[in-house]
Amino acid sequence: MGTLLVILTLAGALAALAAGVLALGAYLGLRRTRAAVLGGLVVEVARLAGRAAELETRLAALDARANALPVRLSDLQQNLTTLRILTNALTGTLGQAQRVLSPAGLKYSLAKPLAGITKNLRNDRR
Repeated sequence: MGTLLVILTLAGALAALAAGVLALGAYLGLRRTRAAVLGGLVVEVARLAGRAAELETRLAALDARANALPVRLSDLQQNLTTLRILTNALTGTLGQAQRVLSPAGLKYSLAKPLAGITKNLRNDRR
């Protein structure tokens, strides 16, 4: 009976040793997997942080462009208003020039000065 007890104790110790070796193997495998996942995760997080920084930079640039856009539109509208005023003034001036340079305009514009000259000549002759 003592021998049976020693055999059962040795069998239990051997089973515990086998379970310990399997547990150690599982732990080492888990540790390797964790290191690989964490390594990949660290790389991925670093890449995402870089992309987030790039996104913030581009967003800031886009925000600056968006803030400048209404100013540019306002400046453009002001320039267009000035251009309209100048165009209207130019149109009026060109219309006056066309009227003066037309045959009837030349006749009318020269009539008064010529009448004044001839009137002065007549007065001088008298």
